[in-house]
Amino acid sequence: MKYVIIGSSAAGINGARELRRLDKDSRIVLVSKDRAVYSRCILHHYLAGKRSLKELSFAEPDFAERFGVEWVKGRSCVKVNAKEKEIVLDNGEKIAYDKLLLASGSHTFLPPVPGLLQAAEGGKVCGFRNIEDMEKLKEAVQNASHSAPNIVVMGAGLVGLDCAVGFLDLGVKVSLVETADWLLNRQLDKKAAKVYEDALGNAGVRQYYGVGIKEVLLEKEHQIQGLKLSDGREIPCDYLVVTAGVRPNIEYLEGSGIAVDDHGLVYDAFGQTSDPDIFGAGDISGKSPIWPAAVKEGLIAAANMAGEKREMTDFFASKATMNFLNIPTMALGNVNPAEGEAVEEVLETPDSYKKIVHQNGKIIGAILQGDLAYGGILQQLIARKIDVTRVKKPIFSIDYSDFFHVKENFEYFYED
Repeated sequence: MKYVIIGSSAAGINGARELRRLDKDSRIVLVSKDRAVYSRCILHHYLAGKRSLKELSFAEPDFAERFGVEWVKGRSCVKVNAKEKEIVLDNGEKIAYDKLLLASGSHTFLPPVPGLLQAAEGGKVCGFRNIEDMEKLKEAVQNASHSAPNIVVMGAGLVGLDCAVGFLDLGVKVSLVETADWLLNRQLDKKAAKVYEDALGNAGVRQYYGVGIKEVLLEKEHQIQGLKLSDGREIPCDYLVVTAGVRPNIEYLEGSGIAVDDHGLVYDAFGQTSDPDIFGAGDISGKSPIWPAAVKEGLIAAANMAGEKREMTDFFASKATMNFLNIPTMALGNVNPAEGEAVEEVLETPDSYKKIVHQNGKIIGAILQGDLAYGGILQQLIARKIDVTRVKKPIFSIDYSDFFHVKENFEYFYED
């Protein structure tokens, strides 16, 4: 058996590990544009100079040797010939496979904003997806015509905040522009978001919510003069970082016959695509799975590739844990349901904010900010679909003893 994996991020690396665990003898070939393994979740530490490339790695220093992986570094896949069961690399090399894992991730998308493409051609626009982006941003700061350049971050999601916080340590003036009414609008409600907005404001970050970038104002030679917002305001900008949108890396699948949709690569709960010998995992789905979900998908796909049937049913994918400016927060599921659709219960203290959203007795979302101690119990309540209305105590007082029991031999068990 010969396994080929495209991509060396969370899904690809963990998929390779799992394949070797389950199959000690078969060949595993890993193809990646990247020459090193690094966590995209902490790229802002690299930008700020807090971590080296080596310190961003989540793989063993001897990963390839330890797991018997033939790693083809610095190469991209440009075509998949599903009928011939081979992939074609950007240098023309062809690699045959028996089973193929597509974990090639995603890339920055530049929206059709007037002046944006010209500014990008002038080297004044960048994404925030990889080490190459970080090097460009470091260079932009070092080569700025004045000591504190105006950096504007387009998008105030998780990646946008990573970017903004990374620049703070460099003494850079940062602005956030977000079309939604508050930051992290997919993960937080307005109240939890305001805690971060206030902290960012105190740190000197200028913030613009409920507006988009209408036009990039240019000087000669494609240099950015400023930005015009959708409400007519103009703000200073020397360099624009686009974090608002990404697109899956699926261009090389054109003509392959492998099913894709409006989001990205289509695969089922077993990681299997429309081709029974091709599997997918991670950002290539276009559904923006967070790091733990990408890891889990990589493990699930690898297991099924190796003949061990495993299904993606035991994971609460919409989970985000963050700690911007030393404010720990965990968000689970749908925290902003439509009015009347669910019950919201809130517990506040001077140092914390907790909110649980439940519908028909089942928790569908939660926020913990300041104190994450209840997070483990919440995840069990969600994963096991426990009807919280059956527990005769306040929802924030539920503990493991309310749904786990102990046998005479001290073994824990759950009884519905």
